[in-house]
Amino acid sequence: MVDRKEQFEALRNVINKHKDEKGALMPVMQEAQNIFGYLPQDVQIEIAEGLGITLSEVYGVATFYSQFALQPKGEHVISVCMGTACYVKGAQAVLDKLSESLGVAPGETTADGKFTLMATRCLGACGLAPVLTVGDDVHGRVIPDEIPSIIAKYES
Repeated sequence: MVDRKEQFEALRNVINKHKDEKGALMPVMQEAQNIFGYLPQDVQIEIAEGLGITLSEVYGVATFYSQFALQPKGEHVISVCMGTACYVKGAQAVLDKLSESLGVAPGETTADGKFTLMATRCLGACGLAPVLTVGDDVHGRVIPDEIPSIIAKYES
């Protein structure tokens, strides 16, 4: 079990290391996300107070950049490319099947914390359209009927 007190102590050390630097917010937020896995409100408040900025500044950066998460992510993050090539080749049907199979909408995490489903922009594998990734694993030319077997590989 992760000790929140230790996590906040680590965050305070990060803030102290960066607080006098110009542009400290991004590196502090990146390290905070590494510590906590996401940026809940209490972490955003700690960052704002520690850097002497407003909570709305922290929240604005957290919601602008896709690298930051406001909710915990699952053990496996499934990203479905919705770029033009993938979309034209049926990515929406793949995303819909994943959503149905996992019981979550894009941007949500399953109740067991196993999977987070994301709709993303171009993944840079247009020749394999439609494409999805599960963590670092790339699955190309995916059809909706393959979704149960893809999910099964990561359930154990």
